[in-house]
Amino acid sequence: MAEVLVLAERTDGVLRKATLELLTIARRLGEPAAVVCGAADESTIGVLGEHGATRVYVVADPAVDEHLVVPKVDALVAAVRRAQPAAVLVTSGAEGTEVAARTAVRLDSGIVTGAVDVTSGDGGPLVTQSVFSGTWTAQAQVVRGTPVITVRPNAVPPETAPAQPVVETLDPELTRASPGARVTRRAPKDRTGRPDLVDAAVVVAGGRGMGSAEAFGVVEELADVLGGAVAASRAATDLGWYGHEFQVGQTGKTVAPQLYVAGGISGAIQHRAGMQGSRTIVAINQDPKAPIFGIADFGVVGDVHAVLPALVTEVGKRKA
Repeated sequence: MAEVLVLAERTDGVLRKATLELLTIARRLGEPAAVVCGAADESTIGVLGEHGATRVYVVADPAVDEHLVVPKVDALVAAVRRAQPAAVLVTSGAEGTEVAARTAVRLDSGIVTGAVDVTSGDGGPLVTQSVFSGTWTAQAQVVRGTPVITVRPNAVPPETAPAQPVVETLDPELTRASPGARVTRRAPKDRTGRPDLVDAAVVVAGGRGMGSAEAFGVVEELADVLGGAVAASRAATDLGWYGHEFQVGQTGKTVAPQLYVAGGISGAIQHRAGMQGSRTIVAINQDPKAPIFGIADFGVVGDVHAVLPALVTEVGKRKA
């Protein structure tokens, strides 16, 4: 059975949940194998093995940490040429999509981006995409070269499948003439105790209907009792009520959590494009004709300033 390569991503030295999801998908297509850029400690190897990686390719050259994108492409291409895999899986995102695109060009292969599911099909991986701002679902297959596929976080729940991975060190010739952007300094993000927005299984979002920046306090409270992340619509971020890094929508981040709670968000197409892949959507809005109710699994027509505090209280009681 051919290997399926997964580009492992880490945040502050910890593997992203999205990487573990890719390993789960990889098991459907072949033998999961991970590509780690930078030094890999026993903890990283152990977690990859716990989630099914039978082989781990490590590129420990410091350049992969000192520069963005290009060294990761070099590492991934070297692993592809070594393993001759059935497919390459990368997490969707700004950097991940660029890495995947450059890799596909180097390999003269086809690429499919933004997958919401990947299964085994005749002729290779069958990729499901949510297209035209989530209006349609499309299926695609790569018919040239090694399929390179980017997959959105939360496409599948990560599953364990313990394996004892073989660790192999690769020493590719990294592109040094034009390595692209160079990392000059790293600073830790302010810790809120909440999961990263893109990776979160629960997201609580506020919109213009919240009325003020102070009103986002109850959005944070609900996110905290649910163990989720906080998000905002573009209208709310443009008004300065919440940071732009938390914006969900066509010009913000795309999320697909298990639960998405939208408070005071009307549901314009730009916002729906960034969140309608969520498994369960709960909408709270005073306007019964708000577009968000058209895609919501559960809707509450009411005052968000009354409903959200009641939710916080009720969830807190049930957790007690």
